[in-house]
Amino acid sequence: MAVSIVMPALEMAQETGKIISWLRKEGDLIAKGEPIAEIETDKVVLEIEATADGVLAGVTAAAGDVIPVGKTIAWIVAPGEEPPVEASGAAPAARTMTGQHAPAATANAAPASRPEVPEAKASPKARRMAKELGVDLTKVRGTGPGGTISGEDVEAAAKAAPAPAAGPVALSSIARLMAERTTQSWTTAPHFFLVREIDASALIAAREKHGKAITHTDLLVALVARALAKHPKMNAGWTGSAIQFNPHINISIAIAVKDGVVGAVIPNANSASLADISARRQDLAERARAGRLHPPDVTGGTFTISNLGMFGVDAFSAIITPPQAAVLAVGRIADRVVPVNGLIGIRPILTMTLSSDHRVVDGAQAAAFLKDVAEALTHAEQYVV
Repeated sequence: MAVSIVMPALEMAQETGKIISWLRKEGDLIAKGEPIAEIETDKVVLEIEATADGVLAGVTAAAGDVIPVGKTIAWIVAPGEEPPVEASGAAPAARTMTGQHAPAATANAAPASRPEVPEAKASPKARRMAKELGVDLTKVRGTGPGGTISGEDVEAAAKAAPAPAAGPVALSSIARLMAERTTQSWTTAPHFFLVREIDASALIAAREKHGKAITHTDLLVALVARALAKHPKMNAGWTGSAIQFNPHINISIAIAVKDGVVGAVIPNANSASLADISARRQDLAERARAGRLHPPDVTGGTFTISNLGMFGVDAFSAIITPPQAAVLAVGRIADRVVPVNGLIGIRPILTMTLSSDHRVVDGAQAAAFLKDVAEALTHAEQYVV
């Protein structure tokens, strides 16, 4: 029985998605869970996986096409089976990012954009990186099995290439998306900022107690999520005309990837164990950097944590991710000279900056939340087990 592959929706406001590339071609035998296409939404670039075993058929969209959410872009059929009739005709013209119409692709047409070398000679990651870095795959020597070009080969080729000439440089898909969304947030959401410094001794002790597998970010996710349970407005969002309270506390972690940042989500973080949070965070980080996030990984976030402490940043202010009401920016832990019981002492100090949307919360509400977060962090061993 034929199974349709549709353009997925990552959020209520999303109307379209763009086909970046097909990782498998029509007629290929594919397995359930295998990546078959890369798409771009207003959130991130990610892969679509096959939802069944079978043969890829009835492809109706080419690379570069912008497709309405929910529209069928291909089918998975049994060997020898034909795709449904509606998939065998020409696909309707798709809107491009400029508002023009792109040529439609027939069911038997190959995707418009092909890698520069045979597919077997370059991994999907390598093709994606080559596109973003402007590397000609025909000039790259593959070091993988059978001469396959890997992402590392592309990266090495990019570093060895001469510096680009001065002038405008086109942004990669994810960099452009980040630029658009941060501009939208900064120009529409009335941000205000609260800063708090805390003694991180307890946070450090809690991490040491749980072992190296647990990071400061894992502890922050657990502690902040529990504080959000007492401050529902900080976990709410702005719909454009009203405050939307969220029934779940889903922490979005800002993860640096090539040319940008993605927000990967840990659902129900307030009730998750520290071990579960750590395992989920590690998995998301690895797949984000490999470009293998799935739609559920980046949807439903209700509050964001951005930690740049590992980069040696003391403090910074982050931009809110719409429609969320706030984001917590976390700097590094650094030894400082501070008063301790009336004497001079040295303590590990952590600086947090809370960015909030004034349409959803006021200063007093945000301050009360930040106070509870600080209290939890300074008694971390008591709050997290």
